[in-house]
Amino acid sequence: MIRWEFIVGAVGCLALGLYVLASSSTPVWFVIGAWLLGAGANYVPLALYARALSQPGALEAELHHADRGRELRRAGIQQLWIAVPGAVVFAALTQERRSSGR
Repeated sequence: MIRWEFIVGAVGCLALGLYVLASSSTPVWFVIGAWLLGAGANYVPLALYARALSQPGALEAELHHADRGRELRRAGIQQLWIAVPGAVVFAALTQERRSSGR
C-alpha cells in the first residue's frame, strides 16, 4: 500500500506540476508548479526504495538490527523533507554514491 502511495504521489505531483507550469500566467503559479515538480521528484526514490523493500525478506533484513523506536522518531522528522523540492532526490543520490564507493 505504501509503495502505491509513493507512486501516486510521484505521478500526481509531477503531472499537476507540469500542468500548472504550462498554464501559469503569474509568477506565483510558476513557483507553485515548480514546487510541485520538486515534491513529485522526491517521491520517485521513495517509490524505488519501497519497491526494493517489498521483495520477500528485504524489509525484515533491513529492520533486523535497527532500533525501531529511534527509527520511528527519526522517520517523523524526515517526512518533512518531502516538502523541500529535490531534498529526497539529493539525499538518495548522495547515499547511492556513498554505498557504491564513488
